[in-house]
Formats: sequence, structure tokens, C-alpha cells
Amino acid sequence: MRRTGLVFTALLTAALTFAPALADAKAGLSSSMGSRGTNTYSAPRPTATAPSTVAPMQRSATPTPSTAPTPGYAAPVRPRSPFMSGLLGGMLGAGIGGLLFGGGFFHGISGIGGFIGFLFQIFLIVMIARWLFGRFFRPAMAGGPEVVTRMPVQGALPGGSGPPPVAIGPADYQQFEQNLQAVQAAWSAQDINQLRAVATPEMVGYFSEQLSELASRGVRNMVTNVHLEQGDLSEAWAEPGREYATVAMRFSMVDVTVDAAGRVVEGNPNQRTQSTEVWTFLRAPGGHWLLSAIQQTQ
Repeated sequence: MRRTGLVFTALLTAALTFAPALADAKAGLSSSMGSRGTNTYSAPRPTATAPSTVAPMQRSATPTPSTAPTPGYAAPVRPRSPFMSGLLGGMLGAGIGGLLFGGGFFHGISGIGGFIGFLFQIFLIVMIARWLFGRFFRPAMAGGPEVVTRMPVQGALPGGSGPPPVAIGPADYQQFEQNLQAVQAAWSAQDINQLRAVATPEMVGYFSEQLSELASRGVRNMVTNVHLEQGDLSEAWAEPGREYATVAMRFSMVDVTVDAAGRVVEGNPNQRTQSTEVWTFLRAPGGHWLLSAIQQTQ
């Protein structure tokens, strides 16, 4: 019984150790990461290959909308009137004084003296009414409370209809498939230099972290015989100095994870598996496409 308990404990420990790495095989470990320019936090358009929902970015160097300025507009500036601020402050102070000494809100002002104090109260009421009317009602009648400074949206067309589209041809699709195979090959070989040739520095950084994590667990993921079964374009657009293309791809492969001795600890070397992911590529106009993001389908 003691020997059986030790064996069970060892197996359970191994399962807990390898489970996070083995459940997330292939390049990217089945996570959603990278950048899609101004569309980073917008869902890619569904396609025949990936008609379901695409997972949002889990990691990205692009600031989230909550921390980034809203594109297209500057914050409105509300002008203040020093005279009205001082007048309201004086009235409030006098009213509070009247309340503290047992009178009404206007007691502190009416105590100045008879009829003059009464006129002064009417003057204050009229000024407050004019200020409230000019502050809240007149702008609404004019069609808006403030004048907002409009700033150009990065990558948008002059008419504000969004980033201009990019034409994608057969040569581009061929390069997308080649990049898919090159990324998986460099991942399997743990070749960071080769990854730099086919992916952005941001993606190379994520891949490097993941490979280091697998190495620390004493395992290595190997993806071979990658074949693109089906792929179609989700969207392609241009931004200043860059062009983007988001492509849905369903591909098959032989996906196994081995330990330091080369023994298979997960997967079947004689069986192909399939995966569907949405990859985004970027390039300088006329340059080569580089992988800039991977997103999982849900």
C-alpha cells in the first residue's frame, strides 16, 4: 500500500507539473496576444474559416482604451468665470453665516440693513438665474454645450470612414502560409533568431518567455508537418507607415511534447491534430509580412 501511494503521488505531481504546458501546445501556447494597430481591441470580422467569436487580447503592447486617449477627439475645455465664482462664493459664505447664527440662508445678507439688503438679495437672485440660464439652457438651445477640438484619427480616411483597405493577392496568401510553417518550425527548434525573421519583436518576446517556461519544466513542444487546410482574409487595412492583414487559418500538424530524454509525454507522433486560429500580420508598404498577433477562436 505504501509503494502504491508513492507511485500515485509521483504520477499526480507529474500531471500537475506538465498539465499547464501540455494542454497549451503549439506556438503561442493557445493564448491570444500581440497587436493589431488601432484594431487591437476590436474583434476581427468573422470568416468562413472562423465564424465563431475570437478571443480578445490577453497580452498586448498596445495601451488599452481605458488608459489610452480616445482617438479622434481632444478633451473639452469648460471656461470658468472668475467673477461668477467669486460672487457665488461670497453668497454661499454669507448664507452659511446666517444659518450658523440662527437665521435663514439669507439672514447673513439681509442683516446688512433693511431695504438695501433686500435689493442686494434680489440682485443676487437675478445674477444666479442669468448664470444658470447661460450655463445650462443656452448651450442646449444652440445645439451643444462646448466646442470640441477635432483631431485627425490615425490611419483614417479624410472623410472619417476608417482606415483605408489594403489589397491582398495570391502572393500574400502564399507568404501567410509560409509564415505559419516558419513560425511553428522556429518554435519547435527553439530558434529565437529564426523567430525574429518572421515575427515582430513583441511576438518574439512572448514566444521567448513561453519557451523558457517550457524549458524550466523540462519539456519541449514540437510541431511538425504543418499544413494549411483552409484560410481566408478577415480584414486588411493601412495605417501610417504600416499595413495589416488579419487571416483566419485552420491548419493540421503533428503536435507532441517530449521530455529532456526525448520521450513523448503528450500527443501522438503518428496522429495529426487540427487547430483554428486568427493571425494578424504587418509589414512596411512593399515589405515582407511579419506575425504581429495570434488570437484563439472560441
